[in-house]
Amino acid sequence: MTISTEGVQLRTGSRFASDVVELLSSMRFAISLLTVICIASVIGTVVTQHEPQNNYVNQFGPFWADVFASAGLFSVYSAWWFLTILAFLVISTSLCIARNTPKILVDFRAYKENIREQSLKAFPHRAESELDEKPEAAANRIGQALLGSGWKVKLQSRETPGGVGWMVAAKTGATNKIGYLAAHSAIVLVCIGGLLDGDLMVRAQMWFNGKTPFMGGGLIADVPAQHRLSASNPTFRGNLLVTEGTTAGTAILAQPAGVLLQDLPFRVELKKFIVEYYDTGMPKLFASDIVIHDTETGEQKAARVEVNHPASHRGINIYQSSFDDGGSRVKLQAVPLTRPMRPFEIEGVIGGSSALSNGDEQMTLEYTGLRVINVENFGDMGNDQAVDVRKVDLRGAIESRLGSGHKTVTEKVLRNVGPSITYKLRDSAGQAVEYHNYMLPMELDGMRMFLLGLRENTSDTFRYLRIPADEQDSIEGFVRLRTGLADASMRAEAVKRYAEQAVEGGRADLAEALIASATRAVGLFAGAERISMPESLRTAPDMPPILGGLPAMSSFLEANVPAEERERASDVLVRILNGVLFELMQLSRERDGLPPMERDEFTQKFMTAAVISLSDSFLYPAPMTFQLKDFEHIQASVFQVARAPGQNIVYLGCLLLIVGVFAMLYVRERRLWVWLTPSGERAALASMALSTNRKTMEADWEFDVLKSKLLKVTP
Repeated sequence: MTISTEGVQLRTGSRFASDVVELLSSMRFAISLLTVICIASVIGTVVTQHEPQNNYVNQFGPFWADVFASAGLFSVYSAWWFLTILAFLVISTSLCIARNTPKILVDFRAYKENIREQSLKAFPHRAESELDEKPEAAANRIGQALLGSGWKVKLQSRETPGGVGWMVAAKTGATNKIGYLAAHSAIVLVCIGGLLDGDLMVRAQMWFNGKTPFMGGGLIADVPAQHRLSASNPTFRGNLLVTEGTTAGTAILAQPAGVLLQDLPFRVELKKFIVEYYDTGMPKLFASDIVIHDTETGEQKAARVEVNHPASHRGINIYQSSFDDGGSRVKLQAVPLTRPMRPFEIEGVIGGSSALSNGDEQMTLEYTGLRVINVENFGDMGNDQAVDVRKVDLRGAIESRLGSGHKTVTEKVLRNVGPSITYKLRDSAGQAVEYHNYMLPMELDGMRMFLLGLRENTSDTFRYLRIPADEQDSIEGFVRLRTGLADASMRAEAVKRYAEQAVEGGRADLAEALIASATRAVGLFAGAERISMPESLRTAPDMPPILGGLPAMSSFLEANVPAEERERASDVLVRILNGVLFELMQLSRERDGLPPMERDEFTQKFMTAAVISLSDSFLYPAPMTFQLKDFEHIQASVFQVARAPGQNIVYLGCLLLIVGVFAMLYVRERRLWVWLTPSGERAALASMALSTNRKTMEADWEFDVLKSKLLKVTP
């Protein structure tokens, strides 16, 4: 039997209805729908689903974000058009099955023993032979031989002009046709299961039961009933956040225009959250020890939830989805960076905020994240000797790979660098900059460095300012130097000390000239003198002046020193600057009652790194940085709770799909006919033909074996 791609042909009714039914029940329509679903699934895999709208705006831009949102591409699997296509695919495939099932069942039972003798000559596999036995005896022998080989056989006798002839009709591999029904039934079951477990029931309650998404804030208990779904909701899938030591019983269902709250028939108490890490810093185990409190019976059931090992209660599965911060308490110390100020400490909770005020300047400190473990790759740090904040990349550059899959250019050296804090500073206009600071210094380029990261957009990567640690492994040494650089009197004193040590013999004229040059150099570096961008380096006519640092000195040389003398002049200014900054460092330590720094290798490395850090600090957008001093880590577990009545239907569909695909691909349907007619008193003339649904070399070999076994013909 050949499977037709045409649909059901109605014999009565209008022509339009007949065409619609034929289209819906045709295989070409079902394949088209399946193709569209596959394309939509690819989109749903590539585009992250159910993200905040701002993330899509940052990724695609305002125009395309609105276009994609209106098309439902940010929630593909719950979009109305996707659910409609699924429904039509169910209808179309069901009609295809209904149209072909009667034909398949008839063909499954038929042996086609009425085939004519002349028709056997049209088959590619055919043979003739004369047997030394009567037709009836030959038919019985051939039938028994085929039965012993697993064939199903039917014998038929016919009257012929030469006597009674016998037709041996046999078949095997008929389950190939069952594979067609199983595969198509699987598509129907999977689609039905997807419709049941999808957003269809939730949307039905929004359409017909007056439920609307909630777009506000506040406590979950204060959310009105029109934004809540009852505990008897037949199908849903949402997230449940539970902090250690607390309970929660309301799941959050994300919607394009807000959220819906799903009340559960139980509450989940998180006793302890456990997370274990690989050497790479990636988590290898999420586990939550929970207690389920049934709100109706009062039953308490302890359970452990791990990834791929959910707990279940009242038909609702509780999956381990991820983990989050549960409101850890942190203590931060404000460290002055770009302007003199008194250090202070501030405490807060992750997810909360604190108000900061400095006269008319109002800012908000938002505590956004705490990470107690940060594993970074230090395998290629020795290859980069430059102390440049713009080159900091803790994960290393992307390694090119050749040869075997495990071969890398550089060896990975993974190290836990300790806790880090992420926070935002938001000004009165609502503009925020995000910061990421590590609690402890780390070894970079042979020097212990504090890393202060920042980014202005969440889609950007963090850029890090390197600050060298002093001999006490503290940031205080750099802070003293930065504070002294901003003090004009300390700069003048440092210049005076440098000139006294640099000029030998007490020559007043040389000392006076050196003091003037040193004062100009350190003033430019400290930002006391604003320098305009040279014309040769301007990219816009209204570029702001340079604040300070090495770019200010470079711009000064660009504007005032001839090109042929700039290299020599820059070397002189840098030597003078280094000398003055060293005296400034000694002066700042002296005023704090600390001993002077030794002129050793550590001091040389510290001052070299400090010069670069001081220069880059003028680009730091905040007057201070916040260092993590202490914290109390509180974990929270994110569960996915789901009532999925279509899950078992989908499992059954997957089983049928496996059976159907294997039946269609690996089961060959073969039919064999042997026509026996009398030839003399004790002989028979045999004509044999073999039909198979797939032309293979195995079919040729099998036909040769059958000829030898049944007709006694040597191949």
